[in-house]
Amino acid sequence: MYPYKNALTIIKTFEGFSEKAYPDPDTGGAPYTIGYGTTYYPDGSEVKQGHMCTQRKALEYVLKEINVIAHELDKLNLGLLDSMKEALISFIHSVGWEAFLYSELIDYLEASDYHAVTEEINRWIFDSNHQVIGGLLDRRRRETKLFLRDLEGDAWTSEEIMLKSFRNYSAAPHQVRAIRELEARINPYVLSEFANSFCIDESVTDLDDQELRDIFSSWE
Repeated sequence: MYPYKNALTIIKTFEGFSEKAYPDPDTGGAPYTIGYGTTYYPDGSEVKQGHMCTQRKALEYVLKEINVIAHELDKLNLGLLDSMKEALISFIHSVGWEAFLYSELIDYLEASDYHAVTEEINRWIFDSNHQVIGGLLDRRRRETKLFLRDLEGDAWTSEEIMLKSFRNYSAAPHQVRAIRELEARINPYVLSEFANSFCIDESVTDLDDQELRDIFSSWE
């Protein structure tokens, strides 16, 4: 059985297949990408504008890339479980080897601080304009879930986008609008469970009558 099937599945799912080389969305040019996220061929040459490939060739390219990443990870002697290694293969394929090496991930891995590892992975969800990309958010969720799969104990992980949003909430018009749009899309049963767990009315019950009147009068 192929040892990196889970990594391959994530990569193929989120990269998708492109028969024709397409430009980088930020530069509008190089680096060009083809197949399942390939920017360099196995011989080290760059993918260039106008290049094309079959799906079979694309699979050959990505399998070669996965094997190279796996070999380089092995040389770091990080004591990774198989599921961790597969998750990191997908992550490195997405962000690049240098980005991985210059992040704090290796320090966290050497210290076996796996919660910090997943938090760091989940930071890589933005485009060049610092806008969250839904596909990256979903991919990081899949990668961190795989990374923690074979660990004993609590394997819960989250991008903590909601917590970060609450901490930064200042009632600015764009924040209010974003919250209202999100609430309109949330399943009402999920929303009610959240409201009950969060105890959103506790702050109201702790107010005295005068404070309540002051609040209500401010809405008039």
